[in-house]
Amino acid sequence: MKRTLVRLSVIFALVFCFAAVAAAGPTIDGILKKKELVVGTSAGYPPLSFKTKDGKVQGLEMDLAGMMAAAMGAKLRVEVLPFDELIPALEKKRIDMILSCMTITPDRNLRIAYVGPYFISGQSLLTTKEIALNINGPADVNNPNFSIAVPRGTTTEKIARRLLPKAKLVIVKSNDEALDLLKAKSVKALMSDYPYVVVEAFRYKDKGFVSNQPFSVEPIGVGVRADDPLLLNWIENFLNMMKNEGILNVLTQRWIQDASWIAELP
Repeated sequence: MKRTLVRLSVIFALVFCFAAVAAAGPTIDGILKKKELVVGTSAGYPPLSFKTKDGKVQGLEMDLAGMMAAAMGAKLRVEVLPFDELIPALEKKRIDMILSCMTITPDRNLRIAYVGPYFISGQSLLTTKEIALNINGPADVNNPNFSIAVPRGTTTEKIARRLLPKAKLVIVKSNDEALDLLKAKSVKALMSDYPYVVVEAFRYKDKGFVSNQPFSVEPIGVGVRADDPLLLNWIENFLNMMKNEGILNVLTQRWIQDASWIAELP
């Protein structure tokens, strides 16, 4: 723990160095004038971003967002929106960037630019131990008798439709709704990003929930508008600094391996 704290203690010295190199650009200029960085997230993918019992938004992505804001000499404002409203909000300049467990995909990349990845995820199933014993891959659940709750408008939905065309997909509004269906035994499994599934398996161990190995490999990146090359370059250099200094690894271990924060979930 001391080593982790020491590594984290250098963050402020490192990130504030970036404030001096942020020159004017369409988005950066607005951030510097307002002294505010507005980050959009759905806050529904612990441990990357989630709401605590008291309504605060926390997670790995929020740590990164706070560090970026500090490096720009700005305060951080977090806009919590439904996942499928994040890209439209970015396009309408309601937010400056997206940090929301958003997979870098070709179709999204036609609309917005991405920097990263800062995390590698994948699609996994949360189900009961009894059912999981018979799942070795997508082929074992790709049948009409296997019902899977899937959050709407996400990479999960797209991959589920592509990998599991014969399965009974129950499309829901959010991971929370998918989890409620699983707990009520209305579906046999829910499908979502691996970090979320691992967390919920740990959280509901008493219900016999377990996660399977991911069916895919998916890079998670920062989503921004494509009209500011300087901002793209700035974020790229910032993330490279985080990686090279080992800070990103420290943050990842904190949120993925240390489950103490789970007590803060609603």
